[in-house]
Amino acid sequence: MQTTRQFTGVVPMLICRDGAAEIDFCARAFGAVELSRRSGADGTVVHATLRVANALLMVHGEVPSFPSRAPATDGSSPVVIYLYVEDADLVLERAIAAGARLALPAMDAPWGDRVGRVIDSEGHVWNVASQSAPTPSAA
Repeated sequence: MQTTRQFTGVVPMLICRDGAAEIDFCARAFGAVELSRRSGADGTVVHATLRVANALLMVHGEVPSFPSRAPATDGSSPVVIYLYVEDADLVLERAIAAGARLALPAMDAPWGDRVGRVIDSEGHVWNVASQSAPTPSAA
């Protein structure tokens, strides 16, 4: 397993009812590579670190002594993960094949991205986007 000790930046931590299922989903849908995993005595995932393209993502199981909980599975999460990929349509298809629900089909957005939205089985909401046109520069 690789280390993340040299990394600086913002890293989302997804709280999950089933961390192992989330890791599998991220690997199948987004090509995530597992860098580390810590399991509890019962074998459930306590914490894992994944690499998705050039970014890090943490997966954390629900812990009774911590107040953080996995989102509802209805897509009402207040956080949306915006994932840039080479081919949004292809990755959305892979995410659906890996068990995600389509929330918004891919479309060409006015800001230049091709973007669609899926909800994974843990309730995390993912916008999957490709840059289809140059982004206007801020003047």
